Amino acid sequence: MKDKREKRDSDKFPKKTVDRDVYRTMWRWHLYAGILFAPLLVLLAVTGSGYLFKTEIEGVIYQEYYQVDPQEDKVAVSEQLEEVKRLYPEAVVTKYRPGEGSERSSEVTISANEESLTVFIDPYTGKSIGELNNEERIMDKIEEIHGELMAGTLGDRIVELAACWAIVLLVTGFFLWFPKKPKGMGGILFPRLKKGGKILRRDLHAVPAFWISGGLLFLILTGLPWSGFWGANFQAITTNTGEGYPPSVWIGDAPVSGVETQDIAEVPWAAETLDVPISSLQGLVPQTLDQVVEIAEQTGIYPTYSIIIPQEPEGVYTLSVFPPKAQDEATIHIDQYSGAVLADYRYDNYGIIGKVVAWGITLHKGSQFGLINQLASLIICMGIVMTVISGVYLWWKRKPKKGIGGPTAPPLFKTKKFLWLMIGLSMLFPLVGLSILVVWILDRLIVQRIPVLKRWFNA
Repeated sequence: MKDKREKRDSDKFPKKTVDRDVYRTMWRWHLYAGILFAPLLVLLAVTGSGYLFKTEIEGVIYQEYYQVDPQEDKVAVSEQLEEVKRLYPEAVVTKYRPGEGSERSSEVTISANEESLTVFIDPYTGKSIGELNNEERIMDKIEEIHGELMAGTLGDRIVELAACWAIVLLVTGFFLWFPKKPKGMGGILFPRLKKGGKILRRDLHAVPAFWISGGLLFLILTGLPWSGFWGANFQAITTNTGEGYPPSVWIGDAPVSGVETQDIAEVPWAAETLDVPISSLQGLVPQTLDQVVEIAEQTGIYPTYSIIIPQEPEGVYTLSVFPPKAQDEATIHIDQYSGAVLADYRYDNYGIIGKVVAWGITLHKGSQFGLINQLASLIICMGIVMTVISGVYLWWKRKPKKGIGGPTAPPLFKTKKFLWLMIGLSMLFPLVGLSILVVWILDRLIVQRIPVLKRWFNA
């Protein structure tokens, strides 16, 4: 049995012993990465495809809440809040979002009975259109699955691992795909349709994978800034190296609250670590939301902004906007008593890394270039699904009846090229390094030492 396997493998691998060892190692780790994380990549690709069209989908699903009939005048924001208070007298109002167009309702977010609700108000009549539980919004559920598998911190780490291991899949897959002695572009840029089923199955996996590899890498790298481990550390480095927010964004005195903006509001990535100032004129009558909306309009902020309402005497009004284009991002802090703009942090204030990340995020979400961006990202996501399915089928057809069918490979430390590659990836992505170490230990100390497991994994 062993002789047959070695003969079979020798037909696939390069003839030189060193090259054959590297090839076997690359294939083995490509197989491991695929078995462990390819299913998760399908889930991320499918949920990501849906989220690309969040605006359009929500526009259809919640049309009855969003659409209003334009009239000559709108009622004051204070009257809209009175309607909410009438409906929910015990509720705490936490956020207000004016409609960005003449046919769009206003949104008032409240906390009531330990639930977060959004009440939709017709700005022309001041009457409620309806309300939604924020935890039950379909697209928010999809976003939660996409970002953390609806499992909190543990889910976030698993998604981050899947994304980073996708890079291992890309690197090892590229090595396996790279033509050693090319004879035309068949099997490289397009599948060979007349070489038999075995070669066709290989090409239907490898060729599409090559075409989407650049897009997949882009989606991975632009998604990682949101992750809880790698993203948080990357953000800390960005801020500490001076590429975070510059002092010039502070219009008044420097902040003394010690609270970061991400702790009180959902804001663009570059503004998450922005320190929150305090309202220094405590004891005066706070500004009304009508006045804050007027101030917001004077700043020229993009119309899809939200106003986070302070809950403490020293708190500030925070304006946050997630526009389609990165260059329209803004985070503004306003003194709740004087109405003074304490900080106005925009795309132009970002350091170079902040600008790159902002563009990456809007491209990742498919909004930076509209429909073209959405369709390009959708093609990449569908390509990921196709590549995973074809890879599973290729493996299933090749593997023996009993066992996984991974190629035997020398110890990791004997293939220096692969070792240095893994060290480099581990330095960039620490969770990958930790997981590689775990998999390697399991492989060398358990799988390769127990005959039944060894036969199963190497059959």
